[in-house]
Order: sequence, then C-alpha cells, then structure tokens
Amino acid sequence: MTPQRAIIVGASHAGAQLVASLRQEGWTGQIVLVGEESALPYQRPPLSKAYLTGRCAVDELPIRSADFYAKQEIRILDATVQAIDRTAKHVALNTGETLRYDKLALCTGARPRRLCIPGAELAGVHYLRTAADVERIHEATSRSRRAVIVGGGYIGLETASSLRALGLEVTVLEATERVLERVTAPEVSEFFDRIHREEGVNIRNGALVAAVSGDSKVRDVILANGESIPADFVIVGIGVQPNTELAAAAGLTVDNGVVIDDQTRTSDHDIVAAGDCASHDMARYGRRIRLESVPSAAEQAKVAAATICGKPKQIAALPWFWSDQYDLKLQIAGLNTGYDEVVLSGDPTKDRDFTCFYLRGGELIAADCVNRPRDFMFSKRAITQQTPVDRAELTLAGVASGSTS
Repeated sequence: MTPQRAIIVGASHAGAQLVASLRQEGWTGQIVLVGEESALPYQRPPLSKAYLTGRCAVDELPIRSADFYAKQEIRILDATVQAIDRTAKHVALNTGETLRYDKLALCTGARPRRLCIPGAELAGVHYLRTAADVERIHEATSRSRRAVIVGGGYIGLETASSLRALGLEVTVLEATERVLERVTAPEVSEFFDRIHREEGVNIRNGALVAAVSGDSKVRDVILANGESIPADFVIVGIGVQPNTELAAAAGLTVDNGVVIDDQTRTSDHDIVAAGDCASHDMARYGRRIRLESVPSAAEQAKVAAATICGKPKQIAALPWFWSDQYDLKLQIAGLNTGYDEVVLSGDPTKDRDFTCFYLRGGELIAADCVNRPRDFMFSKRAITQQTPVDRAELTLAGVASGSTS
C-alpha cells in the first residue's frame, strides 16, 4: 500500500511549523517540504535587525537543525512548485519532477511590493525579505555612507535603526503624513518619529518618490516636488503582496490571500494554507483579514497540521506582533481596526516607555506597548477575555502592568 504523502509548499515560518506539527499530530505518512531557497527554513525577524548589524550569524538563523528534519523523516526539496493539478492530485516542479500528494499545504508567504518608477531597476536599489537580500545590503553598507529608505512602516524603521547602528547617514521617505500611519494612532507615530530623529535619522513625511537616478548605479532619489536626495543605496519597504498565483492558477478561491476557513481549509478540502499568503474571516473583527505575523503563521500552521490529520482545531488566538528598534521593544496585542478612543499610560512625547490602549465603544481591542512587557501580557489577556477596563486605571503608569503580578 502506498503511504500517504503530505506536501508543504513554502519553507517559511508557517511551512517549518507545519511539518513539525504534522508529526506531533500523528501523521505517519511521507512529508515533503518544498522551498525555493537552498537554506533550511530560517527566522525572518532578525534579518532587518541582528543579522543586518552583524550581531547574528547565518548559522544562528535556522528555525530547526538539519538533524531534526532527518530524525522526523521530513524530505526537504530545493525547488519551485510551478503548478497544482487538483484532479490528479499532484504538483509539478521546476526540476521536471511530478509529485503526488494526498494532502497539500500552501505556505507560500509574501513578496516585497516593488517600486514602479523610473530608475527602480538600477543597481543599488534593494528589497529586504530574504537572507540573500540582507547579504547584498550588508555588502553595500561596507562601502557606503548615505542610505535612503523608501517607506516609514515597521520594516523601514527597523532597517533605519540597524543602519544607524552601523554608522550610516539615513533618510526615511514616507509618502503619507506620518510614519506607521496605516497601523498606529498619531501618538505612537509621533513617538517613533521623535525617537528616530533623536537617533539621527532624517525623516521626511509627505515625501512622494518620483524616480531614482544614476548611470549604472543609484545616485539620487528624486521626489515629486523635484528635490534630489543623494543616496549610495536605497532600501524599499512599501509593504508586501501575498504569493497567491499558484493557488489562483489551480482554481482555489483568492481574496487578498488564499481564502481559508477557521480550520485553514481552502476551497479544496484536501488543500490547506497558512501564513502570510492566507486570509480568513475573523469573527472578533467582523471581516476577512490577512495577517503578516510570525505568531499567527505558527498558529495557523498548527491548526493546518491538525486539520490534515483529521482533528478538529480552529484558529482562535489573538493576533500579536512585535518590532525592535534601538533599545525599544514594541509589542502589539490585537488589531486596532475601528478604534474610537486611545488611552495613554506614560508620556510618549518624553519617555522611552509607554502604552497606547485602543478602545472601541469602551472595550479594549488592542494595545501598543513600548518597553512595557507586563502591559502587553495584561492587554492580551484582557482583550481575549473581553475584560471590562477602567480608563482611569489604564492611564496610571504601572497599574496595568502591576495587575498581572
């Protein structure tokens, strides 16, 4: 009898967690993990931080060792899946090999959104998503003085922090009126704007990039108002887009990600999806959401493994995120979508630690906690349990923190 085979497409955080969880859930069949990079699945968050600054070596990045995959009898292929045949239940690889599957998991992640302006293809314009990307950026830092970052989101600000640690002159160009505008309250944006300026970063809000100029290599970034900003190299951090082309070509439902239910099943119940490529309805927020978060990718992968093994399990954990910049650790509990009030604990205009609580209709729905780990734990629990909160108590520094002790 031919053993069952589960194929996981994408050696991402979700893919790495899924293969491990499959064995934990009791899958005794074959497991094949197909990834486009020759390296073992590795940690992505350190790339813009410890790895870029040289505080972390490449051999410290793998999520699990080669021995783990060998002992768990997990086959890892350095290949690209080019097509899925759902009728025949096989995938076609760029190597010419065709693999049969009984269960298929899509953990294809996301890719950086590209700059679509004149000069964007010049040498010296970089994106930051893979270890190879960071190696190219690190090489550029060794012979450069001036870096320009396009995009004032988390990846842009984390990279700015790392480049300042390496001694470079850094300019951040943000198209909107404030950094982190899409994801935080004005008070939080103003805090990070202040911190980066104090650390020597030149932040330009409302800066629309029109072109990149240079001969064979980038020399300047040209703004829409005609201003020219000198640059030895450029890093683009303007968001990501999910890798859904494979799923769409196979006829799976796609809507800002591969659509999954609360058990991670796609529109084909022999195919699951997890991680940055997947979107699902979250009852807590009343809408379809695609999360770009390592913790969410890991949780979805665990649910996907249980689903493949025929065990009922649902995506339920509260979304959470983090960002490291300088000596600051920002921890985010929940999603602040639709907030109508913010309550501050601490003074973001002066301090280097504070919490911004987001409320909707008087209920705590999210919190941005800077160097306030206990506020973060309090918020995660209070949001999950829908615990009533007292605004006056939240404003007192340490009261929310102390309530977890």
